[in-house]
Amino acid sequence: MDRHDFDIPITFKHRVIFTHGAFTATNSSLADVLDEGGGRRVLVFLEDAVASLWKNLVDDIHGYFAERNFEFRGVKIFEGGESCKADDGLVRKVWGEIDAGHIDRHSYVIVIGGGAFLDAVGFAVSTAHRGVRLLRFPTTTLSQDDSGVGVKSAINAFGKKNWVGSFSVPFAVINDFNFLESQNEESSVAGLIEAVKVALVKDGEFFEWIEKNVEALANLERGAFEECVKRSALLHARHIAMGGDPFETGSSRPLDFGHWAAHKIEALTNYQVSHAEAVAVGLALDTVYSSKKGFLSMEKAARILNVLEGLDLKVYHPALDWTEEDGSRRVLAGLDEFREHLGGELTVLLLKDLGHGMDVHEFDMELLNESISELSALWDGAEIG
Repeated sequence: MDRHDFDIPITFKHRVIFTHGAFTATNSSLADVLDEGGGRRVLVFLEDAVASLWKNLVDDIHGYFAERNFEFRGVKIFEGGESCKADDGLVRKVWGEIDAGHIDRHSYVIVIGGGAFLDAVGFAVSTAHRGVRLLRFPTTTLSQDDSGVGVKSAINAFGKKNWVGSFSVPFAVINDFNFLESQNEESSVAGLIEAVKVALVKDGEFFEWIEKNVEALANLERGAFEECVKRSALLHARHIAMGGDPFETGSSRPLDFGHWAAHKIEALTNYQVSHAEAVAVGLALDTVYSSKKGFLSMEKAARILNVLEGLDLKVYHPALDWTEEDGSRRVLAGLDEFREHLGGELTVLLLKDLGHGMDVHEFDMELLNESISELSALWDGAEIG
């Protein structure tokens, strides 16, 4: 055997920008980052729901580029929401527009929308020409504080979430806080579940900050709300850039605390339960299980559930108790699907303290079933324990 191993040094820059009114004439944040790359052609994909809420946005985008030296290829509006990830329909439309606009690997695609829209368009962009420069404009709490600042994009397949996808570092992420004002109150607050999650696994002081400011966050007080989104986004981005495994080649996925059950609940309900709602339930389940296994104190588990309650997030959904013909809970199949999605052995992050997670590779199924029953009882008004 004649073998040769080469180490290939690859460096990515992960740019995350926070601003207000990115498409106003006096805001140079976007133009500055485009100038960094040297490319001139720009194509914009805009989610229809965002376009309908921001009536002047398309004109603002055209006006912004009319004043700058770019070859602007226009704004393409497509339907978003979870349904845009159900198949490859949107992906193929995006490919077609990229080809028609002669967008090459030195050009830019800007995508503006919620997490599902960013996922589907991002996957198309990452696979066109083996990767076109992508700038993400997340427009929801959930996408600004979590998925929008990540390096993953995907669509669903075979009844499973994010089965077809890619890892690709966006050229930049621009969190324009103005877009958050167009959400309804329930979605605005629910999206903070990913901030709670990353605080629990990465930064105990941030969790305590959320705990102290939970009323202000629930009331969407602008200063606290934007601070929470920003801190969460930076924790997510910092883990990706400095955590040692940005493309998840290993089995550990600390940013997916509570997600094995969440993804299964979404699939079981045909995505009628939103990602934020599902993560709240999954996070609560893994918190209760962590305490029942003795990893996390009961007092700290109660504090976590109190924060979820303070944000008016449900910690139980009936899908947790839906059963197969043999009487087993259907949600538990999510563990094997999570393992298969990762490859290798099952690895799930649980909590041993506020801000500190621990990987486990097996579950006590009796305790896990008890944890689900406890959440059901808690939802009926009982106290944890």
